[in-house]
Amino acid sequence: MERSTFVYDGDCAFCTKCAQFIEHRIPTGARVLPWQFADLDTLSLTEAECEEAVQWVGADGSRAAGPDAIARLLGDSGPLWRVAGAGLRFPPARAAAWPVYRWVARNRHRLPGGTAACSLPQEARERLYGPAGRPTADA
Repeated sequence: MERSTFVYDGDCAFCTKCAQFIEHRIPTGARVLPWQFADLDTLSLTEAECEEAVQWVGADGSRAAGPDAIARLLGDSGPLWRVAGAGLRFPPARAAAWPVYRWVARNRHRLPGGTAACSLPQEARERLYGPAGRPTADA
């Protein structure tokens, strides 16, 4: 793999807003893309893993999920962001990051940019909105 990849849930408005922030504010060489448009087989990821948490697949084949993936993304970025990434990897911060990450994941539909669709399981989102996130004819 040539570049590291950060994978997020493209059907979630909150996640998409966060990914846009990354793309516009965090200088990284990693690809930032929704899992719905990623080649999961090439990345050795499953839909279940991507529904569970954001994913990092390093150019070296290393993998991380959730706040560990965010720390890896930040570590692959500009100097100030690398400091933030190192801080997130610091054991006490890492221990606190996982419960916070899980809370955000459960409540992302309530956060700025979130929508009701963010709280639905992937299967329900696809049934209502189709695989590309647009409402289906019968929804």
